[in-house]
Amino acid sequence: MPDTTLSAVVPRRSLALVLAAVTLTGGCAPRGPAALRVGMELAYPPFEMVDPAGRPAGLSVRLAEALGSHLGRPVTIENIAFDGLIPALKTGKIDCIISSMTATAERAKSIAFSAPYMKSGLALLVAVDSPVRSVADLDAPGRVVAVKKGTIGHSYATASLPKATVLVLDKEAAAVLEVAQGKADAFIYDPLSVYRSQLRHPDTTRAVLEIFGTESWAIGLRRGDERLKAEVDRFLEEFRAGGGFDRLGDEFLAKEKEEFARQGLPFFF
Repeated sequence: MPDTTLSAVVPRRSLALVLAAVTLTGGCAPRGPAALRVGMELAYPPFEMVDPAGRPAGLSVRLAEALGSHLGRPVTIENIAFDGLIPALKTGKIDCIISSMTATAERAKSIAFSAPYMKSGLALLVAVDSPVRSVADLDAPGRVVAVKKGTIGHSYATASLPKATVLVLDKEAAAVLEVAQGKADAFIYDPLSVYRSQLRHPDTTRAVLEIFGTESWAIGLRRGDERLKAEVDRFLEEFRAGGGFDRLGDEFLAKEKEEFARQGLPFFF
């Protein structure tokens, strides 16, 4: 019977070259582009959340997917507690943060930020019959202002309302309840959450949506990753020009857009 082994049909020197080539390539096809690992806390609907099947969903997820498409990279969503996002970015566990993160000066000491993609700020939830019409009305003796611990609202109240009593609470729902029950004059929080809280308590609360303490959300990036930052900034510019943010707003924030338009207030995108 003829010898049909590889050594019999390929000369010895050629066999060595073939084996070397297989070793160098790993014996498999070239790999595709590395996944873009995006960190976010899936606990802030409609921006970051999970769908009924437990999959990542929301406006920020769509934004991440559009960024991945722009970069030609698949996207992996890493669900990380908000206070763990910056450490995860700095240690290389993720490549960027898209999690409704405000680009503050304090955070910019340790990470880089893209160009802003959304302008937000603060608004007030007040009792339905409250005389409070603006944040200026809160800086007075006897006023009680509820805030959620560690938020921009907490920082604002502490720095800007020295005459008021600042009631610091761990949960958003607890702060809303303080206003709904008439125990606090106002709750300072982001406008979208204020609007939704008012819808849940229509008989006892009122939303004052004129924004103050303006802030911007941006994509968090590692310092020194200038190439990715340039690509992200280019993506955001093109996505906005192509109507991408308008479409996301229509899909996820239609009622909010309608209410802001009714009150003659600028929307976030």
